[in-house]
Amino acid sequence: MSKTVVITGAGGVLCSVFAEDFVKNGAKVALLDISAESLERLTAKLGVNAIAFPSSVLDKSGLQEVEAKIRRDLGVTDILINGAGGNSARATTDEESCFEIPNGKSFFDLGEEGIDFVFNLNFKGAFLTTQVFAKAMAERKSGNILNISSMNAFTPLTKIPAYSAAKAAISNFTAWLATYFAPQNLRVNAIAPGFFSTNQNKTLLYNADGSLTARSHKIISGTPMGRFGAPNELLGAVRFLTDDSLAAFITGVVLPVDGGYNAYSGV
Repeated sequence: MSKTVVITGAGGVLCSVFAEDFVKNGAKVALLDISAESLERLTAKLGVNAIAFPSSVLDKSGLQEVEAKIRRDLGVTDILINGAGGNSARATTDEESCFEIPNGKSFFDLGEEGIDFVFNLNFKGAFLTTQVFAKAMAERKSGNILNISSMNAFTPLTKIPAYSAAKAAISNFTAWLATYFAPQNLRVNAIAPGFFSTNQNKTLLYNADGSLTARSHKIISGTPMGRFGAPNELLGAVRFLTDDSLAAFITGVVLPVDGGYNAYSGV
């Protein structure tokens, strides 16, 4: 694969796995993340075909500067992966239903700052990054974009209203972009990861003794395959949707990679 791939949120657990896979398959990869420290560790691991560009997806002028540097150092962008995102405790309730926990943080206690942070990071960041990087793709009528949606986009999880809403927006935005860019031969798709076990979230999924937390029991009981996913189990979907030969006639889809979670009714 002699392509230039741009990945935002590259310092994160899942996107760093994507970056490693693209490098192994011969791509030149531009790693974008707000954490310079995370990028430094990743570039040390990936070698000369991966270049770090510390940046914020919410800084459009900064992204424009990075796009110019990538064009100079790696060439025009062939694949854009909008991977930057995440949740915040500031936008998370303590309870799953109204007034369930006395004195707990309820929906009514969530502040605008936390909601804005989560929604902007997940949706506005993808919006601005696509504005900056997709223009050259559209002008030359070549390239594709992969967004990262979530199971929350299909059915929202309890406690995290802003993150759920933002990922639903990403799925909708994916379909909008696919339609808008289709005449320019630019494909836009998304993957919707289910629940993946990583070092980053292990304290949320497992108790100190290694047993599942109460929330994890709910997740596993709703996952027909009966387990969490591993990050490398997303790679098949990423490779497929960004392959201009295998997925040449596929645009506007959101592909669940979830062990059957989205398919299961609970009965």
